[in-house]
Amino acid sequence: MRIFELSKGFPVEERYSLTDQIRRSSRSVCANLAEAWRKRRYRAAFVSKLSDCEAEAAETQTWLEFAVKCGYLDPETARDLYQRYNEILSQLIQMLSHPERWLLPPTKK
Repeated sequence: MRIFELSKGFPVEERYSLTDQIRRSSRSVCANLAEAWRKRRYRAAFVSKLSDCEAEAAETQTWLEFAVKCGYLDPETARDLYQRYNEILSQLIQMLSHPERWLLPPTKK
């Protein structure tokens, strides 16, 4: 939500490019994590969605860098957000490295 609020201050000409991209990728991290969590019965689906989360988080970091370089975000604010995404990425990598810790037991038939 912080990225959404900050992106409201981006120039109108960025509406369909940087603004849209950073909002989409940042929201996608949460959405893919929710999907992954609901697919914990299926290792491959769980890992796939976590991998999508990781990619979207890294993409968001890239858009943050663009926002700073374009002068739309101050470096300190972007640095804080970038660090938060590093923490998210670290957690995702732990989950990807040991998905069995998160999987649900198979259902009995």
